[in-house]
Amino acid sequence: MTGRIRRIPCVIMRGGTSRGPYFKASDLPADAGERDRVLLAVMGSPHPMQVDGIGGSQPQTSKVAIVGPSARDDADVDYLFAQVSVDEEIVDTRPNCGNMLSGVGPFAIEEGMVPAQDPETSVRVFNVNTGAVIEQTIQTPGGQVTYEGDQAIDGVPGTAAPIRMAFSNTEGAVTGALFASGKRREEIDGVAVTLIDNAMPMMLLRAEAVGLRGDETPNEIDADDALFARIETLRLEAGRRMGLGDVSGLVVPKVGLLSPARHGGAIASRYLVPHRCHRSHAATGAICLATACCLEGTVAAEVAGGAIGRSGTVTIEHPAGQIDVGVTLEPDAQDGMRVARTEILRTARRIFEGFVYVPG
Repeated sequence: MTGRIRRIPCVIMRGGTSRGPYFKASDLPADAGERDRVLLAVMGSPHPMQVDGIGGSQPQTSKVAIVGPSARDDADVDYLFAQVSVDEEIVDTRPNCGNMLSGVGPFAIEEGMVPAQDPETSVRVFNVNTGAVIEQTIQTPGGQVTYEGDQAIDGVPGTAAPIRMAFSNTEGAVTGALFASGKRREEIDGVAVTLIDNAMPMMLLRAEAVGLRGDETPNEIDADDALFARIETLRLEAGRRMGLGDVSGLVVPKVGLLSPARHGGAIASRYLVPHRCHRSHAATGAICLATACCLEGTVAAEVAGGAIGRSGTVTIEHPAGQIDVGVTLEPDAQDGMRVARTEILRTARRIFEGFVYVPG
């Protein structure tokens, strides 16, 4: 502590295609309001360049992971994700982030929260945001986390050690139901949409329904203010129908602009976060979209040319390449099918450790 300046231990990591600071829960204020004020100062928000903080001026680089030991029998650590708005004074802890999640296991091991095994270590992560437990498998040869490996993921240069993540009990994590409105397909202002919540609440629609081809670059989409105004009108109504109330100050539901695959995948997506286009694709958003592709009657299944089926790998094309999601469905007595498990492969890297300084 220097004067009124607060010094907080911090590790910056790349998790999947995102990047941000990872904190021990014990190093941040317990009060949510004070914690959020600290996080805004840490990232330098609100400011389009986040010049007075460590944010990277994009939603994918304005994310925070807060990790601590778990008191649950089915988890090793608790993980709270915070999406810090770049240019608004908003910290949203409703959604999860699967990309930042991929760094939680390595962080927990290296911070002494989970003992490392040889050659792999399993870390059970309880996501505080959604109530889901995710099992991660981390490469720990000789009992040490390694970030080096041959696994490539689109949207990240080079290769790294694979991190396997298996999700269960993610249906309705935020809204309480897989299809919160009770429908697999409906219309909002004349546009066919699917409102679905599996790992991430989303509004899915055809790109052509809002005048797009579906293969636009993120920069092209970000420059279209009229497009975002139109989509925001749809999203606000989607939030109301999903039981989320007024979502004007929230980052959920996210938006998937869908089109037929062009490079051998199942479907193409432009993922809005929601007021900018993701440079690749969120992992949790990919899980949600892949689930929709497997279920008859959804807009995603229509665009993909038919429901993919009970289980298999769904390949989603995005601006930086592709992302694969394993989906397993099983029969359910009430509505026919339920999501038993989803799996995704990510990588992570520890970039920096030290202290971040914020006003006291």
